[in-house]
Amino acid sequence: MVELLGFRTGDQVLDIGCGTGMNFPLVQDRVGPGGIIVGVDRSAQMLAQARRRAVRHGWENVILIQADATAFSAEQISVEVTRDGGRPFSEVTLATYALSLMQQWENAWETMQQLTVTRGRLGVLDMQRPTGPSALLTPLARTACWLGGADIDAHPWKALERDSAEVRSASARGGHLQVRVGSKPR
Repeated sequence: MVELLGFRTGDQVLDIGCGTGMNFPLVQDRVGPGGIIVGVDRSAQMLAQARRRAVRHGWENVILIQADATAFSAEQISVEVTRDGGRPFSEVTLATYALSLMQQWENAWETMQQLTVTRGRLGVLDMQRPTGPSALLTPLARTACWLGGADIDAHPWKALERDSAEVRSASARGGHLQVRVGSKPR
C-alpha cells in the first residue's frame, strides 16, 4: 500500500487506527521531517506505545490524537490536529488492518474521506478469507481474525472502490490481504 499511495515529501499523512505506530517508519521515510504524521486511535495504551516509538526515533513531526474514528466527527479530529500544529486536511489518509476491527467502520471511512484534501490519496489494507489454493487456510484466518477482534467479512476496501477515483488494487497471502488505494474525487 505504501508504494501505491505515492507519498510525497512534505505530505501530511493521517493514519486511522494507527495503533502502536507500526506504519510510522515507512511513512516517515517518505514524507521526511517536513511532513506530518497524524495517528488517530481510540486506545490510550496503543498511543502511548506510538508516542514512545516517535520519541525513540526523534520524530518531532508526529501528532497523536485519542479518538474513536467511528464516533468523533471529522471536524472534531481536524480541530485537534490543527491545535497540535497540523493542517485541517491531509494529502494521504490510510487505514491498515483497522477498519475491520471497528463495528461501525463505515463511519470511520466517512471520516477518512472528510479529512482528505480533494484529489488526495486514500488507502485501505484489510483482510478477507483466503482464495484459490490458499482457501484451505480459511479456518486459520478466521480464527486469527476472531482472536484479534476483526470481522473477516467486513471488506472495507469495497467502500474505497465505490467512493474513490483512480482506484488501484493489490492482494497478498492467497488473497487474504486486500489493498486498495484511490484518490478523493472533486
